[in-house]
Parts: sequence; structure tokens; C-alpha cells
Amino acid sequence: MRFHKYHALGNDYIVCDPVDFPQWKNGPSVDEIRVICHRNFGVGSDGILWGPLPSVKSQFGLRIFNPDGSEAEKSGNGLRIFSRYLWDQKLTPAQTFTIETPGGHVQSVIKDNGKLITVDMGSVSFLSTKIPHVGPEREVINESITVLDRTFTYCAATIGNPHCVIPLPAVTSEMAHRYGPHLETHPNFPRKTNVQFMQVIDRNNIRIEIWERGAGYTLASGSSSSAAASVAHKLGLVDAHVTVHMPGGQIGIEIGDNFTIRMTGTVNKVADGVMHPELFAIKV
Repeated sequence: MRFHKYHALGNDYIVCDPVDFPQWKNGPSVDEIRVICHRNFGVGSDGILWGPLPSVKSQFGLRIFNPDGSEAEKSGNGLRIFSRYLWDQKLTPAQTFTIETPGGHVQSVIKDNGKLITVDMGSVSFLSTKIPHVGPEREVINESITVLDRTFTYCAATIGNPHCVIPLPAVTSEMAHRYGPHLETHPNFPRKTNVQFMQVIDRNNIRIEIWERGAGYTLASGSSSSAAASVAHKLGLVDAHVTVHMPGGQIGIEIGDNFTIRMTGTVNKVADGVMHPELFAIKV
């Protein structure tokens, strides 16, 4: 049961190739995902990348599992990591290739021998029916939401997975830890949501703190960077080229026509290893 661990700006994922796990014909179970991702009882990660899988429209298919066992539609950092894995394993001879996730198809471009990767993430939408978000069909822009002791102004968006972006004069990790779990599970979002607390620094830079659906507080996120930059651009606060600053580092976002997103960021390899069957003797 071989695994491959990478991180993208501190957001770490374990790549599990189905070829190395013939006993998991339909992918890992919720219990298996939870123990693998556990920081004390398992290998430890922000999620599992299950692939490559067959795909009709793309060259490679990918499923993405959160540490709580739920499945994510898309992950920008996960896609960069998976792209690096494909390159490292020589599963693709080309530096440009396509990947299918449940949240849509993307194109990856390998740079600097895999240490830097650009992903065309698709288009951001603010439409309630696509996010999804409760209420009549509309763009969810500058609406109010109350959790605990505070009411925030927020915008909702999707880039294949749901996001709640909250613009603020300043952001902190404490804020993400306090309010993030309640915003993630707010009834406005039928499928829960990723949460970004966003501070605009200038026309080309924003800062975000992230509470990720199914994973919790996260040092960096590619899809969160895409959503937050798009909201800032939609509100007229930034230009089309934005550097997103996070505790784990920086991601470059280019916003095109119709809010198409091109994301560029680093990937670092951590380890290759083998999971022992004893790992799965405990439930977490």
C-alpha cells in the first residue's frame, strides 16, 4: 500500500494510486480515509488524492477526499500536487495535460520540473443555483450572514466547489477558527462551504485566512485563492492579476473574461512510503 506525500504551501495531500490498492475497488472507505489523514494515528494530511482514474473527457481522472471522509469536488492545491505526482511518476510525457474531477475539467502545465505548476481552474460563478445557495436565483453578492455573536457581509461563489468570501479590514487565524466552523455548516449552503476571510492589501494583493470544508483550518488553498480573488475583482477592489497571501505562502491568480481562472503555485515533495495493515486496526 504505497503512498506519496506532497505539500503545496503547507497544504499537504497523500496521493494513493488505485493500482497500489487493489482491495479498494471503489476507493477508500470513510474509516480508512479518516485514519490515513489523522495526524497522530495515521500518515497525516489535509486529504487524499485518489488517482489516476479513467476519464472520458480528460487524460486523467481524480477523486479528492477530505480528512473527515467526505469528497471534495475540486482542490486547486490538490490538482497541482496530483499534477506533480503524474510528472514524477512519468505517467505523462507532456508538460501540458488535462485532469477531470467531480468539479470539472482543468488543464495543468508543468514548470520548473514540477516545482511550479499552473492550472486553468475553469470559471467562477456567483450564481446561487450553481454554488449552491438557498433562495431565489441571483448572484450572491454583499449579503448578510450571522453566526455566533457577529453579522458579516459576504459573497458566495463556486469554481466547482462552494465558497463563502468575507471581505474585512483585517483578518486573523483566530477569526477563522472561531467563525469558520459555523459558516461552513450554515444552512445557507446546502452542501456546506469553504470559508475565506479576505483582506484587500492593494490592487494586486489580497490576504486570506481559510476554513476548509471537511478539513478545518488550512494554511493555503488554491480554490479558495481563486474564489477570493474573483470576489475582490467582482467588487472592483483588485485588478485582473492578483497575488493571494496565505499563512503557507503565495499563489498567483490571473482572472480572465467571464472570470476564468489561471492559478500558479509551488509544489514540494515530502515522502514516499508504505502503509502497514496495522494502521487500519483502529477507528478515529
